[in-house]
Formats: sequence, C-alpha cells, structure tokens
Amino acid sequence: MLAPSQGVSLGFEDERSRKVDVTPGMVAVGPANVEWKTSWDAVTESIIVGHSAESITELAGHEFDRSDVELRPTHLTLDKAALHFAKMIKAELDRPELSSELYLDSLITLLGIHVLRNYSNASKTAKLAKVCLTPAVANRVRDYLHEHFLRKLTTAELAAVCGLSPGHFTQAFSKTFGCPPYRYVLERRLDFAEKLLSETTMPVAEVAFLSGFSSQSHLSNLMRTSRNKTPSQLREGSRQQR
Repeated sequence: MLAPSQGVSLGFEDERSRKVDVTPGMVAVGPANVEWKTSWDAVTESIIVGHSAESITELAGHEFDRSDVELRPTHLTLDKAALHFAKMIKAELDRPELSSELYLDSLITLLGIHVLRNYSNASKTAKLAKVCLTPAVANRVRDYLHEHFLRKLTTAELAAVCGLSPGHFTQAFSKTFGCPPYRYVLERRLDFAEKLLSETTMPVAEVAFLSGFSSQSHLSNLMRTSRNKTPSQLREGSRQQR
C-alpha cells in the first residue's frame, strides 16, 4: 500500500475478512492456489506484483537450496522494506521515457526474495555479504553482456551465467563493476547508439531500435540524461569534427 486508506478488508479461503485502516507500507501476501478476497471503502493506492509459482520455486532454489518453500498467506502488515521496493517500482513505471526493463526486473526479483525470506516457511537468512565477483566470473558475465546487451535481459539469466543466486549476483556485480547491471547495460546501449549516430546517416528512430531502446524518444531522453546531449546534437558534433 502506498497511501493511507480506510476500511480495507482481506480474507483468505473461508476465513472471515479482517477490516483495517491501512497506512503506507502495509503489505499482503497471497500465495498461488490460495483463494483470497478483498474490498475497500475508500480510494486506495498500491503496487501489485505477481510472481508465478515457477518463479518463486526457482528463487527459493537459489536462495535456500530447496524447492519446497511455501509462502504464508499474510494479512496486511507493516513492512518498510517492501514499501521501499514499491516506491522504486512506481517511480520507474511513472517515467516510461526513461525506464529500464532490466532495472524493473531487478526490483521485482529482489522483492520476491524479500517476500521469501520473510513470509515463507524457510528460515530467515543472514544478510548477504557484499563480496566481489571472482575475476573469471567477472570476465564471463562481461563477455556475455557485451554479446547480448542489445536484447532483453533478466536478472535471473545473468545470475545463472555467474552461477549465483539473483540476490547475491546483484550485490556482487555492483561491487565489482561500480554500478548495477541495468546501468552497465544502459551504458553499452548508449555507446552503441553513439557509434551508429556518428558513423551512419540512418534515422534516429532506426538507431534507437537497433540499440535496444523502445522508441526514438526513449533514446533521446536517456541520452540527454546520461550524456548531456541529444542524438541530433551528437550527430552534428561528429559532423563538425570530421
């Protein structure tokens, strides 16, 4: 829940619904195959994140080395960490012209891990130490990213390349490369777009598509934000240099 609201009720299976006045940060967990019902008396604002049962099983295998982890049905309870993830997800969804699919995937994956650690039958684990990737693993994931940065990537896919859990991978990658995976991929795409703009006369919309961006405006906004210039300005600067 992102905002206060009165008279929100929630119930699982055949139990009687419980009605509460919610505050920002309250979270409810509804496991797959568990029926639940909810209603509200006033306007609500929330982020709803869905993980498939297969996704939860895969995350549990990485985090706990077991696949029989089950989520617990959880009524509205205050969770500041979940609120932090929800705010970041909302902020990314609110700015589609600057959004990153890999960043959103990372947030959703990390929220899934948080839910498993706190709302499942698996015991809580200690906070992961922020250790670097080994040189061999760092080289492997760097080569993989340089080969595949133009297509859609997921946190789980990159973690598998490194042989790590998604949660461990995200922290170790950031520690090793000085930025999170989504930012590393973004810089590679921008580098590629700059090369095409400088060395070809193809339309900016085509450059955006070939560089892995959703549209010309997506490329333009991200280039302006990250490189302090628009595609047109970059192309004109290259012409003047030549």
